[in-house]
Amino acid sequence: MLTHHAYGDLGGADHGWLNAKHHFSFANYVDPQKMSHGELLVINDDLIAPATGFDPHPHRDMEIITYVRRGAISHQDNQGNRGRTSAGNVQVMSAGSGIVHAEYNLEAEETSLYQIWITPKQHGITPVWDMAECPTEPVVEHLNLLVSGDGTAPLQINQDARIYAGRITAAQPLRHAIKGKAYVLVSDGSVQVNEMLAHKGDGIAISDETAITLQAAPTAEILIIEVPGMIAAR
Repeated sequence: MLTHHAYGDLGGADHGWLNAKHHFSFANYVDPQKMSHGELLVINDDLIAPATGFDPHPHRDMEIITYVRRGAISHQDNQGNRGRTSAGNVQVMSAGSGIVHAEYNLEAEETSLYQIWITPKQHGITPVWDMAECPTEPVVEHLNLLVSGDGTAPLQINQDARIYAGRITAAQPLRHAIKGKAYVLVSDGSVQVNEMLAHKGDGIAISDETAITLQAAPTAEILIIEVPGMIAAR
């Protein structure tokens, strides 16, 4: 089953320095029909003004993945990690037993990014932060695996989840196998997912499917987040 969530129908909030769209209930936006998608709890489509950002704040027992679409985000935390993640690249943070971090847009332009939260497989682990550059050329046979929980991707998280990304073209339709639940994000362009057409900023929640077909119209940059099908008992 595929469910289309159009960008214009998303919840959100405009804080001046931060304009956020929420694919799921978050902060003051609550929709009982959009609380989570399996272990996937949060997808925020954030626009962050230049010379602003998130001041130091704590997290615990959460997997937080940031995919930068435009501009860059600069990270620092109380574990001594510092780094700058630029457009098209990704950073991950396992909050584990507790971490305090800040995320700033130190660029001269607005930064656009996806902030993704996934529940952890284990609680109380040692906090971890990491980042990686992603391939920029259009994909041919399959999307790039960026994040996983089994050591098969450049970035590791504490959950049996996977995040794929890549730019596809009309000349190269793809078939993507799915394990568990999945959520497709259209970062740029337009793409047909099976028979459903989605545009920039849209999301498609996928359940009870073993594979999907992807056809760009005519080009698209997409992410696919795969998570276990049910939220585990806490």
